[in-house]
Amino acid sequence: MSEFTASPERLIIGALLGFAVLLFLIIKVKIQPFIAIMSSALIIALAVGMPFDMIINTLAEGVGNTLQTIAILIGLGSMFGAILQVSGGVEVIADTLLRVFGEKRAPWALGITGLIVGMPVFFESGLLILIPVAFGIARKTKKSVFCYSIPLLAGLAIGHAFVPPTPGPVLVAEMLNVELSYVIILGIIVGVPAMIIAGPVFGKIAGNKFNCPVPSSYLENEKEAQEKSTGKKPKFWLIVCIILLPLFLIILNTLSSIIPFMKPAQSLLGFLGTPVIALLLSTICAMLFLGLPGGYSLTEITTVMTNSLHSCGNIILLISGGGMLRFILQNSGIGEVFGNFVGSLPLPMVLVAFLVAVAVRVSVGSATVSMTMAAGIIAAMPQVAGLSQIQLATLTIAIAAGGTAFSHVNDSGFWLSKSLFEIDEKTNLQTWTVMETLVGLVGIIGATIVWFVVS
Repeated sequence: MSEFTASPERLIIGALLGFAVLLFLIIKVKIQPFIAIMSSALIIALAVGMPFDMIINTLAEGVGNTLQTIAILIGLGSMFGAILQVSGGVEVIADTLLRVFGEKRAPWALGITGLIVGMPVFFESGLLILIPVAFGIARKTKKSVFCYSIPLLAGLAIGHAFVPPTPGPVLVAEMLNVELSYVIILGIIVGVPAMIIAGPVFGKIAGNKFNCPVPSSYLENEKEAQEKSTGKKPKFWLIVCIILLPLFLIILNTLSSIIPFMKPAQSLLGFLGTPVIALLLSTICAMLFLGLPGGYSLTEITTVMTNSLHSCGNIILLISGGGMLRFILQNSGIGEVFGNFVGSLPLPMVLVAFLVAVAVRVSVGSATVSMTMAAGIIAAMPQVAGLSQIQLATLTIAIAAGGTAFSHVNDSGFWLSKSLFEIDEKTNLQTWTVMETLVGLVGIIGATIVWFVVS
């Protein structure tokens, strides 16, 4: 790829111009989002002066890197969710959660579930597996889906960003040279209040403000399930075991690299614990133990799974557009410019870490990239050398909080949530973006309190 440098002023102007055009095209003109995103990426690239060959290579890199696993996860997740739904599995889980926790406490149950599942499982995998449960409860209670989906999203976001063994916090911890045990403990301490405020509390507010119905794709599967229903529902614990199978395999993969007697099986467990393989096995188990006993033939199950993929094309296209935009921003140097500027501010290290991650997050989009770039900038600062393990763990959480907050149109998660809920961009900014920002703000408040206590 060609060498490219541009002045910080030109990079900032190019980024602001591109985002202004993107928001205008989507919100005012209401053009097809993928066309708007790709056009915005090209405007930014041309405005900052990227060579033509570098623009083409960067767009290809953005699509390739973004979709290399997530496209498969979206496909498998959609098929898994469809089987779970038509077999009556979602209805059983929804009924059980409502019976055990009650309607008022169901959002709390979903938030806690998301937090636990989000620790070892990729955000996208956990969301695609569990979102039908939130839809099922919303259908039964006749409330806005945000009442139940926001707590689930908040739990998944916190588990994914704050608590190892997910890649983001592990990578930051390695770059700052901090033991994972400190990060895990601090991540849970800070993460629980963040889950409560961004989840059940904000979910209730969003549900009251936006009466978002259950998505049509879910209702189509629900109708098919009712037409085919034999009256025989799967057992709750069987459904839970199949849902938790990917979680179990991923945890075994993590443990095999730590526990000595599991070392001989590390290669096999590493293979089975890869998210794509784990979700494939879970989908096959759903076919065999939920679909077939539910009265479906293999041909009918195949039809259900194929039909579930109809909505995937739009989701994958939007996410690939987000990937293009992210890599244009990243390869042009815009993220680094914003990060270095914030890093030079005369503030406590914990706030500098947060603001650096926020600057990169807003300009680049990807949470993992934001956390990685921010950790690199912070780790290079001389002040870090004399910090204790608990202080370094606090910086790790601050970076994770900054890398989560302010998700918007250049983040693939923004487009995934928009597509799943079948809502417009403005509503998604007022729900998804606010939820992610609350997670980040509560996270940095908690991290700052700890920082001043231990310092």
